[in-house]
Amino acid sequence: MSKSVETPAHADLIAQLKDVRSRAIEHARIAQHLARERRRIMDQLLAEGFNQADLARELGVTRQAIQKMMAIAQKDSQA
Repeated sequence: MSKSVETPAHADLIAQLKDVRSRAIEHARIAQHLARERRRIMDQLLAEGFNQADLARELGVTRQAIQKMMAIAQKDSQA
């Protein structure tokens, strides 16, 4: 169903929708950047002798969570 006549209330809702979409896109971009930075730091710590279990303990997460963080960052860096 297409609205050919837009009321002021609809125009406000459309503006809100565009704003929320824009902010969501920006947040996704920031999250990708932070995932890459997290991966870089984790790689450095691993190269300096830490293991994934050490990192998990420091962050209060499971080793599997560390593996997932690294996999996500790897996938994002290849995209």
